[in-house]
Amino acid sequence: MVESMLMPVIMAGGSGTRLWPLSRTLYPKQFLSLHSSQSMLQETLSRLNGLECSDPLVICNENHRFLVAEQMLALGQTSSILLEPVGRNTAPAIALAALKAIDKGNSAAVLLVLAADHVIENVAAFHEAINIALPLAQDGKLVTFGIVPTDPATGYGYIRKSSVVSSQLSDTEINQNSLQAAFEVAQFVEKPDPETAKGYLASGDYLWNSGMFMFRADRYLDELSLHRPDILSACKIAMQSTQQDLDFIRIDRDAFEACPSDSIDYAVMEKTRDAVVVPLDAGWSDVGSWSALWELDEKDEDGNAFRGDVILEDTNDCLIHAESRLVTTVGLENTVVVETADGILVAPKERVQDVKKVVDRLKEKGRSECLQHRQVFRPWGHYDAIDCGERYQVKRLMVLPGAKLSLQMHHHRAEHWVVVSGTAKVTNGEQTFILSENESTYIPVGQVHSLENPGKIPLELIEIQSGAYLGEDDIVRFEDSYGREQDE
Repeated sequence: MVESMLMPVIMAGGSGTRLWPLSRTLYPKQFLSLHSSQSMLQETLSRLNGLECSDPLVICNENHRFLVAEQMLALGQTSSILLEPVGRNTAPAIALAALKAIDKGNSAAVLLVLAADHVIENVAAFHEAINIALPLAQDGKLVTFGIVPTDPATGYGYIRKSSVVSSQLSDTEINQNSLQAAFEVAQFVEKPDPETAKGYLASGDYLWNSGMFMFRADRYLDELSLHRPDILSACKIAMQSTQQDLDFIRIDRDAFEACPSDSIDYAVMEKTRDAVVVPLDAGWSDVGSWSALWELDEKDEDGNAFRGDVILEDTNDCLIHAESRLVTTVGLENTVVVETADGILVAPKERVQDVKKVVDRLKEKGRSECLQHRQVFRPWGHYDAIDCGERYQVKRLMVLPGAKLSLQMHHHRAEHWVVVSGTAKVTNGEQTFILSENESTYIPVGQVHSLENPGKIPLELIEIQSGAYLGEDDIVRFEDSYGREQDE
């Protein structure tokens, strides 16, 4: 057996379209606080506490890099963040992590691959499953974690287990408690129909496919080389010219764009002869729909799960989520109501899987509501577009202490800034000056300008834009502390 360090790899991609309108392309579910005061990414990172492991490597979309960095910083973590310039599914993403481990001289590192958007309520049981899997992974097995099914779900793939690989229990004890053993994988199966799922549940031989894995970096690359050498080749080329940018690791965009897209299940796990499954019964959910969140949440005596400013009358077994205003219901049953500042969803619980169809229609119509919230996050803070018309737009800006917007200019719009609270250091053309509460400045079209918060409390101001074109791509940056493109 090769002794090696456990290296968590957190997969933080994905768009979470079935949780619209809370989850948006630029602010998907892994960054939302759905189940606790922490975001799902933060819950995943916190779940590692108590394990003997290295700092985690987070893999995310370039568009989400500042969200990841900010949420990790809030936990006091400054781990590596590897950026995918485009999405190519899980097999290439994990290959990048394995190549990164080997590049650091740790070819025998055991990768613990986790999704950033799962709920696991029993952390002790999760750690126990990891400890069962670790020696197998160190010995060259490719381990997956199979969730002990609680119902004949049709929304998950399944894993059929066969003979015992490792256990300190007797055969009788294993039959009574399979959670203390690991099993060879007999078969990966697709999402079943309801009758087939009932048969899987009754047999006791099937587990839900969780999408969590553990294996040595070199063993994963060996298997990828055997079964999908085209993916491995593209990933190696992409990793040959990595660049460190602030907290982020950038890879070669062109090389990775040329990489085929495939999941780890299809590319490796279904083909390898060394697949092993460790059963996990730990209150797991991938929160893949609003009905799944309703099942997880605490409920009142009428079976309602709710959050925000909500008043319910004669309402039963519903999920009501209010973000920005009072939401009231009368006579509702088995219904989901989710309110945000710029979108409201109302759907029967049995139809929530169809929310993705609504998102697809929003995309077809070019609606911004599928892309981002009215409140848009930036590395310096956030802004909320509170009003707009044909030739004007009003935003409320919050700039974090010590943060600075880029030195920039606009070809088509003028701006008027009014400080609401805090202190603003303003560059307006050739002048640099301080503005305090209730003070303002006007920035003409074409004027070079920037905004900074030199204080110790957040800076809040109102920005009134006026002009023929008010799009976010009308930004010419001259200096930027965050290495952003023009329209970020």
